[in-house]
Amino acid sequence: MNITKTTFDTGDGRIIEIETGKLARQAHGSCVVKVGKTMLLATVVSNYDAKEGVDFLPLSVDYQEKFAAVGRIPGSFLRREARLSDYEILISRLVDRCLRPLFPEDYHADTQVNLTLISSDEDILPDTYVGLAASTALMLTDIPFLGPISEVRVGRINGQFVLNPTKSELEKSDLDIILGGTSQDLNMVEGEMKELSEEEFLEAVKFGHEAIKKQCAEQMALLEKLGGRKPVREYNHEDNDEELRERVIRETSPAIRAVAESGKPKQERSEAFKSIITEYVKQFEGHEEEGRMVRLAKKYFHEAEYNQMRAMILESKKRLDGRSTTQVRPIYTEVDYLPAAHGSAVFTRGETQSLTTVTLGGKLDEQLLDAPMLHGTSRLMLHYNFPGFSTGEVRPNRGPGRREIGHGNLALRGLKAMIPSDVPYVIRIVSDILESNGSSSMATVCAGSMALMDAGIKMGKPVSGIAMGLITDDAGNYQVLTDILGDEDHLGDMDFKVVGTKDGITACQMDIKINGLKWEMVAQALKQAREGRLHILGEMEKTITSPKMDLKPHTPRIEVIIIDKEFIGAVIGPGGKIIQDIQAKTGTTISIEERDGKGFVEILSNDAESMDKAKAIVNGIVAIPEVGATYSGKVKTITEFGAFVEFMPGKDGLLHISEISWEKTPSMEGVFTDGQELEVKLIEVDSKTGKFRLSRKALLPKPEGYVEREPRPARPSNGGRNDRGDRNDRGDRRDRGNDRDRNDRGERGERSDK
Repeated sequence: MNITKTTFDTGDGRIIEIETGKLARQAHGSCVVKVGKTMLLATVVSNYDAKEGVDFLPLSVDYQEKFAAVGRIPGSFLRREARLSDYEILISRLVDRCLRPLFPEDYHADTQVNLTLISSDEDILPDTYVGLAASTALMLTDIPFLGPISEVRVGRINGQFVLNPTKSELEKSDLDIILGGTSQDLNMVEGEMKELSEEEFLEAVKFGHEAIKKQCAEQMALLEKLGGRKPVREYNHEDNDEELRERVIRETSPAIRAVAESGKPKQERSEAFKSIITEYVKQFEGHEEEGRMVRLAKKYFHEAEYNQMRAMILESKKRLDGRSTTQVRPIYTEVDYLPAAHGSAVFTRGETQSLTTVTLGGKLDEQLLDAPMLHGTSRLMLHYNFPGFSTGEVRPNRGPGRREIGHGNLALRGLKAMIPSDVPYVIRIVSDILESNGSSSMATVCAGSMALMDAGIKMGKPVSGIAMGLITDDAGNYQVLTDILGDEDHLGDMDFKVVGTKDGITACQMDIKINGLKWEMVAQALKQAREGRLHILGEMEKTITSPKMDLKPHTPRIEVIIIDKEFIGAVIGPGGKIIQDIQAKTGTTISIEERDGKGFVEILSNDAESMDKAKAIVNGIVAIPEVGATYSGKVKTITEFGAFVEFMPGKDGLLHISEISWEKTPSMEGVFTDGQELEVKLIEVDSKTGKFRLSRKALLPKPEGYVEREPRPARPSNGGRNDRGDRNDRGDRRDRGNDRDRNDRGERGERSDK
């Protein structure tokens, strides 16, 4: 093996080691990045030829965590790693978005980057180092990759920026962003924060970029140890006709410009562009290379669209829909649109529309997480759906793709900072995009904020989001666009989504497609984003200004009873018998968990009567019986010496035959029936056995003229007795013997009943 390593200090005492030549040697490029116990294996393979008809880069980036890396066996039925989890997909997207802009536009071969967590340190976050691993593996190949790149995480603790914070450090941070790029430029930024100002955000990004520069330099140092970078492979993945290109651009540009300046709605504009190229390619009918000519003409027509739209914006500062560069599209909002939902909102901005719902549930509705580095439950979910009809397309619904997962995660990060941590509910937010023409993830944020307030969730502040764009030219001219359209995203140089309140940023996502991004461009984008965000918040406030004071009548209520730890088993019962019985009787949903040495009993109910009934039962189980107190009981078992009465949930006491009434009760026959309810008084708790003695007669008025039995006189100290005393004493002994016999039978009956 020809093993080569390089190590370097990140600047805070942590050592990063990059090794190549030991693992996965048949891949076109491979390396292992090690930080502490965390080890990432990165491999790259790219085909030498492109598939016929492919005019884009088929790049796939897959990050996967092995359960063995954390010493766990998968919890799935098959007990093996399955499809990528949402968490793994999100990390894959972070790397993909940073790598993709750095491949030549004419490189169209299938390319696959695999990133695998093979060992883990529970306090080191692996997503911090996957960009470094992917870039190093690519740099070790002959693939035409314009790197290196790297990615770093930036946190802030006590006002100080922290590079690549550990998991425990991140819990104390008010900032969590990952940024990636080259030593000259940024390609990607994504993260969440607690109402950071625009100036603080920009400082955090600059801080992280300095670390990226160092990691890019270390990759080049590794290549120097290997004798330099390999020569780039030869490839020819595009079929071009320069004469046809110039002709198509020249002949179609005037018509394209006219449509671009018309300000037509999306569908009309799309049809107008389509009709131009449809008419244009008719001239190639019957040509011996008709198929090739039509395909190339459409390709060059797209280039003409790209050029004309950008030139129009830079020259006139007017956009495809006629807006200025800082203008937000018209907004329409509505809440409580769905009467059966716990919370709902419609948010429409131009031709983008989100119908968002909020559903509130209990602990049993928590989302189970079963990933090596993300294990446990989640009480807050946001699902983003993007059906084909939202763009007028026929597309089968196959479940969420990577784009849907990414957009949903961004919206969730933007909203969660304003959702109180003490909300007793599990919250599920669902955004269904009904129309789309750009910024649908930001529409999700706005609709989600309104739906949460409509549901009665006491949000700290309303949240809105806006997407910014960028148009540049080779001369250094640029325009930052507020609230971009779909075409402006597709044909522009930047998609910068900013989420926040009136007081600061709570989440962001930036993708940059060009080299040469200047800090003043980012600063201007942040400034315009703030202005746009505040405008949108103002429009939202026309519909709802603060959370509803109460939940909807049909929203289930949740109450939590905190009990001592030793009562948890009593509430659950053997095999869950008690808790299941409570749920069956009351129609509620009950869950219990132990936290901080206490038991937390969560009761979820759709009506107050059921809630009160369930609370009474639980409180009865955990209550400590009080001697002298009166209870409403139910007869459970009848014996010849009395009855056992359940006077509190799960607690039975003996109502002796002598304690039923002031009059003598000769027999238990016909006195009570099973299940009969009666008032009883707790008169004694046996200090040794804990058994309860109950009385009914103590609650009844004493009959007039009732004479209490005389107490037995004390024995003389010398033990002497007169004849009468002897007889009385013998009678007393007989009485005591009868009492012991009755008590013994009672205790045997009680033990038998137990």
